[in-house]
Formats: sequence, structure tokens, C-alpha cells
Amino acid sequence: MQGDEQGSFAVIGDSGGIGEAIRNQLLEAGHRVIGVSRKGVSEQQSDYQSLVFDAVAHPCDLSNFAGQLDGLVYCPGTIRLKPLKGVKREHAFEDFEVNAWGAVQTLQANAALLKKAPTASVVLFSTVAVQTGMPYHTSIAMAKGAVEGLTRTLAAEWSPSIRVNAIAPSLTDTPLAAPMLSSDAKREAAAERHPLKTVGKTSDLASLATWLLAGGSNFVTGQVYTADGGIGSIRK
Repeated sequence: MQGDEQGSFAVIGDSGGIGEAIRNQLLEAGHRVIGVSRKGVSEQQSDYQSLVFDAVAHPCDLSNFAGQLDGLVYCPGTIRLKPLKGVKREHAFEDFEVNAWGAVQTLQANAALLKKAPTASVVLFSTVAVQTGMPYHTSIAMAKGAVEGLTRTLAAEWSPSIRVNAIAPSLTDTPLAAPMLSSDAKREAAAERHPLKTVGKTSDLASLATWLLAGGSNFVTGQVYTADGGIGSIRK
């Protein structure tokens, strides 16, 4: 789709954090949005429909709610930081299920809707810890590494009609990351680790996701965009 056209988009995990910010930016741009989350969103608008559904536990087929999808973004994620000796099988499998398998089954369930659009876009979420080794990130880096593999594989498999890209953030101020930013001291320490001396904002990541979904990124696919305050590539 062209950047000035109204499209139909699915935001999986839109009840808070990055997903909420993406939903709001898409609506502000005049697009139609189907939001899917376990909690649901009470606010209703003419171009927005909120569905209460666990897209990790079950495939989320949206064919009863949309004739086609111009784009889909999968936002559910986990943050589980432990040294290697503390990584448990059940935790690693849960991280994989939420971050990677949930995306796979969501895309399987909605591939036909995406293919009905003249062109469509998929956005997934990785982490800077896949390409930049960080202590205690074993489980989440493995799970998000699978997401990056999925991104490139589907970009090849679904071209030319569906573009698939991913965003790899560093620490972002979301409800999921709240325990790591729960005091001024923690927030300052986290910001200091980044060359830009701040942590990520949901609005920044949403702007990147919205560009990939509907902002004229028609020549972009198979890419993983880092939005990490410079921590993955700069040393100061």
C-alpha cells in the first residue's frame, strides 16, 4: 500500500507498551486497526476493534473480522534475565513460545488475509541482545534469535507481495521492563549504559514500526532494525 492510503492492520498485543503506541499511531494516521490482547482495551473508536484473545495459547485467525490485512505486527514478549546455571527448560520453552512460536502461528492463521492485499507488511520484535552479546540474556536471546531467522525466511518465502521486517530494541520504558526501571537509580544506570544516555521510548519504536507497516517502506524487506540508543554498535 502507498503511504497516504487507509489500510487495515492487526496489532497483536496492543493493550500496553509498544503495541499500544503502535495502535495509537496507526489510528492517528487514519488507518483501521484490529487489536488483539489477553486484557482487551475498553476504548472504542470507529476504526478500531479490540479483541480479547490469547494469541500465544491459540492461533489467532482474524478472518471473521477483516476481509484483508495490509499489515500485522506481533508485539508479545518476555524479559527473563538469568545466568546460564539458572536457565530452566520450562522457562526457555516459555520464552520461545511467547516470542517466536506465537508469531509463527499468528502468521500461519492470517497468511491468507495478508495475501489478499496487493502488498502487505509484517513487523516482528527481536532484541539487541541477539547481535550483541550481553550477560544473563541466554533464554531471551535464543528466542529472539529464532524471530530474526523467521523474519529473513518469511521475507524470502513471501516476497514480492508481503514484506517482513523486525525491530531489535534495547531496554524500553514499558510495563514489561518496569522492574528494571523501578527507581531513579535504576533508570539513571540504564540510561548511562547507552551512548544516547536514555532508555527507549515506546513512541520511538512505534514510529519505526509504523513506517515499516504503512509509511512508504516499500523497498524494505528481510531487515532487522536496531533501535538501541547506540549500545549495540558504539563504545564511549
